[in-house]
Amino acid sequence: MEHEHVPGPRLDESSAAVEARRLIEAAYQPQPLAATSYRDPSPVPAVGAAQPVAQPGRPPMSQRATDLSGLLLAGSVAVVSLGGSVSLVLWTAGQVSPTVVGIVTTGPAAFLLALSRLLRRGKEAVAAPPEIHNHYSGAHVLQDHRSVTSQTRGLVARSRNELRG
Repeated sequence: MEHEHVPGPRLDESSAAVEARRLIEAAYQPQPLAATSYRDPSPVPAVGAAQPVAQPGRPPMSQRATDLSGLLLAGSVAVVSLGGSVSLVLWTAGQVSPTVVGIVTTGPAAFLLALSRLLRRGKEAVAAPPEIHNHYSGAHVLQDHRSVTSQTRGLVARSRNELRG
């Protein structure tokens, strides 16, 4: 639906200019401050020698304790959400036998434990190569009588090795 233009009383050019000036001045008039902004004119209290008073909320603690506290809170949220979702699944399943619940809940932990033991054994087998002992006998065993002198100097270490022999 279109609106029809209803002509109002026509103003001449000088009256329109006066009205425009009045509207612009009214728009730029300072407005009273909103009730949400208030500046307290009273002076700030001086810092004294009084002992600090514990504020409501979390008790004062070290930075490490604060970090651990936040970590524990985040972990507890994860545990609660995981436990809630498991409880919801078990509740919706209705008739679940305790044996199935035990297998489902301990299965992943047993799998991870077995996997870690397997990896540990593999790491031990790879990390320790077999020891090889070579025994020489006879008169023609050469002996090395050379000595190596090493010097390291400077902020950026530069090694200079000299072989004497």
